[in-house]
Amino acid sequence: MQQEPKKVVVIGPESTGKSTLTEALASHYGVPWAKEYAREYIENLNREYTYEDLLEIAKGQVEGEEQAAKEANELLICDTDLHVIHIWSEHKYRKTDPWILAQVQQRKYDLYLLLDIDIPWEEDPQREYPDLGMRQFFYDWFERLLSGSGVPVVKVSGDSAQRKAMSIEAIDSLLS
Repeated sequence: MQQEPKKVVVIGPESTGKSTLTEALASHYGVPWAKEYAREYIENLNREYTYEDLLEIAKGQVEGEEQAAKEANELLICDTDLHVIHIWSEHKYRKTDPWILAQVQQRKYDLYLLLDIDIPWEEDPQREYPDLGMRQFFYDWFERLLSGSGVPVVKVSGDSAQRKAMSIEAIDSLLS
């Protein structure tokens, strides 16, 4: 039976370069990566998303991650995980679907790369909180949630080259 790959999650508030870094790391290591499903789902929605949509997004995220894991050998890079949907659901709707909460508890990861808000905000129709105070609020929330996960968390900051170098150092340490 094939051994489970080490799973590294690139995570953080909006507009912190998660997708860009995820792609760069997957390319560096020559491994598959699990895309953020929410972006694709919302692009095809043609309306505002609702509380109910968050469960569908979560299921799509899990499915995409499971598919990518089948292609992975020793390493899988994930562009976010269900912590993002949990935080978003709690902030926007003051509740989270029980399936999402159960999955947050059950799914196993080996490393979180928590991206700092120290890069400029990039406008995008799917992003909601450009205010620096709100970006810090979400960063702090991620930090609190992840610190209680039992999984190592590496805080990643700086320009794109620094972020990539910090991330590679953390992943190399995980793999050795």
